[in-house]
Amino acid sequence: MVSLGPLRIAFLGCGFVTRVHSRHLKSLRSEIACSYASRTRAKADAFCRDFGGVGAYADYSAAIEDPNVDAVVIAVPPRYHLTLTLAALAARKHVLVEKPAYLRMEDYETAVAARDRVGRVVLVGENDHYKPLAVQLRDLVAADTLGEMVFAHFTTIAHKLKAAGDWRNDEEMAGGDAFFEEGIHWLHLANSLGPRIVEAHGYRPPLASGGPDTRAKSMLVAFTYDNGAVGSLYYSREIPSLFRGLRLSKLFGRRRVITFESNGLFVLARGDGHVRLRFPGFRDIRGYRAMYRDFVRSVREGRQPEMNLETAIDDQRLMDQIYANLRIPDPPRRRSGQAGSRIPADL
Repeated sequence: MVSLGPLRIAFLGCGFVTRVHSRHLKSLRSEIACSYASRTRAKADAFCRDFGGVGAYADYSAAIEDPNVDAVVIAVPPRYHLTLTLAALAARKHVLVEKPAYLRMEDYETAVAARDRVGRVVLVGENDHYKPLAVQLRDLVAADTLGEMVFAHFTTIAHKLKAAGDWRNDEEMAGGDAFFEEGIHWLHLANSLGPRIVEAHGYRPPLASGGPDTRAKSMLVAFTYDNGAVGSLYYSREIPSLFRGLRLSKLFGRRRVITFESNGLFVLARGDGHVRLRFPGFRDIRGYRAMYRDFVRSVREGRQPEMNLETAIDDQRLMDQIYANLRIPDPPRRRSGQAGSRIPADL
């Protein structure tokens, strides 16, 4: 049974993502009490101390089996998400699982069946769904601000390479390349504004030569919405950008154009001779607090959250389409006569 006080959450995994979540949860201590589990007890103890936790565990099973834990946050590489989800649900815990939640569509179906069998809440940790930018864009589209939608263009480009030993370089751990592991957040944003994406195709440039970050790090996605509009998503983690990621995206309609900073700094709507500048909000700009509040309310009210498994399945369907239709051009070849080219011998 869930306690009447703060929701008692145990983090499974003490890495970068857990650190990010924990920083945002500092302001929600009256609603959530955190504990930490790691394969190394000293690491769990350190996280518990650094973030004011209420307990630490030397392994994930101990946290899952603890009757004083109401829910778990699965914050380990995607390869292990399904196994830990099923273990937590079998122990009748509620689950928040980081995104991408699972590697294959059949994994989602397995998780749905397990969730429904025990009647627990599963939230997929898509914080971008909850961030003020996404909420405001959905409101503007619903209010017919654009008029008939024509184009949608999303840009998320930055130079953020991973070290050689990062688990994201291992596709068995991450489930795929950089777009699969992190670009899913932006695919969800494009698919969550009201109109739904019905068809998507991926175009990926050849891999960069050399460097410690060996993943494919760039993807262009072209897609069609159910309202007839067409769109594109430019994703890269290997291209320099202003302030390491400041980029503009746009929604084009026959009445107005909405321009927004991709990370959520501002939204500008222009058309009919008017320009309207809005600032969605900075206090929870990445949406983590709103996401956890939805998780707590869902557990208390016995309902599934906004970012539920069914919503994540819709995103996974698109991801499957993108990779099924993926096109990768051949790397460029040097032309004869260029510097460094060899002159053919006489016949």
